[in-house]
Amino acid sequence: MTVIADEELLKAVKAMQRNEITEYHIYTRLAARCRDAHNAQVLRSVGDAEKRHADFWQSKTGVNIKPDMFKVAVTVLKARLLGLTFTLKHMEKKEGTAAKRYEAYVGRFPELRRISDDEAEHERELLAMLDEELLRYVGSIVLGLNDALVELTGALAGFTLALGSAKVISLAGLVTGISAAFSMAASDYLSGKADGDPRAFKSALYTGGAYLITVTLLILPFLLIPNKFPALALTLTVAVIIIFLFNYYLATAKDLNFKMRFLEMTFISLGVASLSFGIGWVLKNILGVDA
Repeated sequence: MTVIADEELLKAVKAMQRNEITEYHIYTRLAARCRDAHNAQVLRSVGDAEKRHADFWQSKTGVNIKPDMFKVAVTVLKARLLGLTFTLKHMEKKEGTAAKRYEAYVGRFPELRRISDDEAEHERELLAMLDEELLRYVGSIVLGLNDALVELTGALAGFTLALGSAKVISLAGLVTGISAAFSMAASDYLSGKADGDPRAFKSALYTGGAYLITVTLLILPFLLIPNKFPALALTLTVAVIIIFLFNYYLATAKDLNFKMRFLEMTFISLGVASLSFGIGWVLKNILGVDA
């Protein structure tokens, strides 16, 4: 057994050893919860590799280091809530791949070249095998989310000037939003059915569900705040937050350009809202409505 004399190097190696044994527990627990047999096997395989790497570092430090069980629990919970793909890719982007981390130490430990290549192969295999239902229907979710954000922010902005109280606006928004959600889901189903898509019904559920959830979040400020203008400001803020969170999730899980997608979607939603606000003001004055 080789024990490292350099204190600074020993500290760095211990950190890598703890990270490896922690990730071993993460992958093992994720594998135990994975319903897909192939995915579970790959996760176990990656976990076993992490255990071998932890054993390698233990041979250098001479210390049996305990895993970070808090990190294990948080990561497993995150995977249950946000999905396996997002969680593992977020972990990779946040911490960097082990293969890259090892490059700096190849000169001190020549064996790391083999381990580094092993890590890179397993990481590629892991990310390539991920196949989750949520991501298979991401097109349907985008359709429902985009339409709800654009249509309802525009409608609520227009209603804010054209109508009176916040409750009247929320009523009009709910009727508009719920009707549009059913219409959108039905259109998506009929379109998929016409194309012979066997997943047409489930696709329609994702589209309508995404629309309804977005509608609820956008109208909530008008139900909670009696003054309609602050309610509209909060609704637009909620819209931007939804756009941010959804595009961050999607960009991480599918390796897309987050900044471009976020700015584009925000510009369109707020642009339509501003245009609708102006149209509401014009129509109110033309028609002489004093609601």
